[in-house]
Amino acid sequence: MLPDADRVRLQYMLDAALEVMEFAQGCTRESLHSSKLLSRAIVRDLEVIGEAASRVSAESRALVPGIPWAAVVAMRNRLIHG
Repeated sequence: MLPDADRVRLQYMLDAALEVMEFAQGCTRESLHSSKLLSRAIVRDLEVIGEAASRVSAESRALVPGIPWAAVVAMRNRLIHG
């Protein structure tokens, strides 16, 4: 059973991922580069996913092994600090 805090964080991750998919639907690389609003919205959601992932407990991460946790958090760090 997942702790409530982790359940909320996983829901944030899911909501942000669904939003990215919605924003990116029908987009090309060109449209992503030409729309600052679109690219910033997608980057922001990726940051949210990474931040939430970084706060999920190790015990809960072990229960959801299909998520590449380290890679998700590393992407967030690159986006924020790079």
